[in-house]
Amino acid sequence: MTIIEPETYHEAIEDNAWKEAMDAEIETIEKNGTWELVERPADKPVIGVKWVFKTKLNLDGSVQKHKARLVAKGYAQKPGIDYNETFAPVARLDTIRTLIALAAQKGWKLFQLDVKSAFLNGVLEEEVYTEQPEGFEVKNACHKVYKLKKALYGLKQAPRAWYSEIDTYLTNCNFKRSISEATLYTRTDDEGNMIIVSIYVDDIVYTGGSNTLLSEFKRDMMQKYEMTDLGLLHHFLGMGVLQTERGVFIHQSKYAKSLLVKFGLEDCKSVTIPLPTGEKLKKVDGSELADEGLFRKIVGSLLYLTATRPDIMYAASLLSRFMHGPTKKHMGIAKRVLRYIQGTLSYGIEFTRDKDAVLIGFCDSDWAGSEDDSRSTSGYAFSFGSGIFSWASVKQNTVALSTAEAEYVSAAGATAQAIWLRFVLDDFGELQADATPLFCDNMSAISMVKNPVFHQRTRHINRKYHFIREALQQGSIDVKYCRSEEQLADIFTKALPKDRFNYLRMKLGVKPVSSLGEAVEN
Repeated sequence: MTIIEPETYHEAIEDNAWKEAMDAEIETIEKNGTWELVERPADKPVIGVKWVFKTKLNLDGSVQKHKARLVAKGYAQKPGIDYNETFAPVARLDTIRTLIALAAQKGWKLFQLDVKSAFLNGVLEEEVYTEQPEGFEVKNACHKVYKLKKALYGLKQAPRAWYSEIDTYLTNCNFKRSISEATLYTRTDDEGNMIIVSIYVDDIVYTGGSNTLLSEFKRDMMQKYEMTDLGLLHHFLGMGVLQTERGVFIHQSKYAKSLLVKFGLEDCKSVTIPLPTGEKLKKVDGSELADEGLFRKIVGSLLYLTATRPDIMYAASLLSRFMHGPTKKHMGIAKRVLRYIQGTLSYGIEFTRDKDAVLIGFCDSDWAGSEDDSRSTSGYAFSFGSGIFSWASVKQNTVALSTAEAEYVSAAGATAQAIWLRFVLDDFGELQADATPLFCDNMSAISMVKNPVFHQRTRHINRKYHFIREALQQGSIDVKYCRSEEQLADIFTKALPKDRFNYLRMKLGVKPVSSLGEAVEN
């Protein structure tokens, strides 16, 4: 089935379905008190508006509904005249995964609300004027313009105005905003029951242990704003969320399949590991230059896929170092990762209930792994009783002169993440009373952390990395030794043999969806 969306108002007006969609958009805007018709100002700029058309489809490809949106031409706005601040926070993926891991640990269900035309609720602080929309000019008043009271999509300050609106409302409803994550809100009733709310623009995810609190929150939100109750959380930010009796499973199977189709590899032969064992790429490898645009699209897509696939994190991170002037060898490795995806399409991360809700971290590094500048790669992973929910694979900013220094720098990066995660978990009501264990497989690095001895081999290390010692003294972390065979973060620092890779992938909680039970219904 081919869907052809109109590009202009004149094309859309030929189809009754699109005309009804435009009528519905204007009705929503006017019902919301978004604007008022005024005389054209002589001393203020007037920006234009345009229609944008989008067809929403069902999973089977049939048309769900036609959506027409009136969008302001924000590119015509001038700073200091019709807009000032534009920044608006959004939830981090780490926070979303932490919330999911906590819900699985507690046995809570996750629910979702969608705010209809969210930006139209944001109250503007600046004077903004727009032209009347094409096809909906007021009779005998075509020379007049609209003065906006609330935001329109496309305005530079629209996201900030919406965030200010929802933040004010939730605060007035006795929700406490997290200091560590500005889009995270919690409220506890007199009996100690908690509800947690996370906001990503117009998507609201909420969970808690009290059905009464959850029902009250949904009722109040739907009375305040025009919303769609999506019930149990099934899809969020491109992630599929499967809630079962065992726990919660997140994946991007649909997106992974679309990548193979997009890059013409839907019928390719799969491979068992994303990178050849011991693979170390470099900028100049003797092969010809490849299509830079195509390479960037593949790597960008792979990086987005790492939201639920930590098993390809190192491969995607490694390839991202060659965005400028990639060679055919780089392209071949990128396509190899897609071939690995072909054999693991249904894989994701499972979070289950565990007896101990304790934050645990692993950190590792690959010394001088970069062939171009001899810098090392840091990797860390954090779990909360089951699958990992926070991970990274990053090339270090400095050249390490020893494996101990590389491991020390990696531990410092993991410590910073551990401290932030402890703050977030505290906001969730999960205070980590004991120090967070951070497992490292290098005894020299651990000695450097626990014994602040400065000598020839450590005096050159940047002072910012030594805050790990302060975190240790304050009881935030406790760096512990683990055998290299049990170092989970090893998968984020180097290409591994098949058996080793599969073992660590399993320990991360990455598995196929077929291994789970049936989904929980609303």
